[in-house]
Amino acid sequence: MATSSETTVNVDLKLPTKWEDLTEKQLRYLFGLLAQDFPATQIKTYCLFRWSGMQVMCRYGKGWWCKFDKDEFVIFAEQVNAAIASLDWLDNVPSFPIRLARIGRHRAVAADFEGVPFEVFIICDNLYQGYLATKQDDLLDEMAAHLYDTRKIKLTATERVSVFYWFASLKGFLARVFKHFFQPVSNASVDDGNMFEQEQSQYEILQNAVNAQIRALTKGDITKEKEVLSLDTWRALTELDCQAKEYEEINRKYPSK
Repeated sequence: MATSSETTVNVDLKLPTKWEDLTEKQLRYLFGLLAQDFPATQIKTYCLFRWSGMQVMCRYGKGWWCKFDKDEFVIFAEQVNAAIASLDWLDNVPSFPIRLARIGRHRAVAADFEGVPFEVFIICDNLYQGYLATKQDDLLDEMAAHLYDTRKIKLTATERVSVFYWFASLKGFLARVFKHFFQPVSNASVDDGNMFEQEQSQYEILQNAVNAQIRALTKGDITKEKEVLSLDTWRALTELDCQAKEYEEINRKYPSK
């Protein structure tokens, strides 16, 4: 609801209600704002106007003179604050893997990693954890080369944010699907969920985790390592999840003293 110079105007704004509703164009706009480190309220305000089609014409007293379709009216800060509450879901990492379908001429692999080789997941997870620890942009560039199935890819700041959000949302999604295998690291920092905060060296911790995954799948037979790495990620994680569940059940039945 907004106010014109003479009457009250009811404005029906149609906005996305969840991450999955966003078009490729809307995702790029959002990731571009995130890349500029704007505060969350400012980002949601920009998205409100861009995605609804409402235009700000000029400042008008304590409000803004706006146009929507054929209507013109004044809108005030409290009305904007009430409206952007419908975009509060932007404050959270997507519950389902969200990504740009293509960057330049490069097409993305499956968003949820179904059909993607397990080796690609391990490599990307390695780079993702490295980025969390170092914030080095080149690690996101390396991730993108695997995520978009190319030898080399050049990213903008917007596209780097999209790569980060993709893998962050993928990890959260897989953790809910394969809940027995994806357990929090007991000694990791609670604030950033980062295994690199432990006392061992960063690369030693990650390498040990990767090796443990491969050993669990090969059951110690190194001749099967190549076969395991070529497995579909979901097939590999399903097996690891089953093994983790069996291990939990054994521990419950025969708790250590």
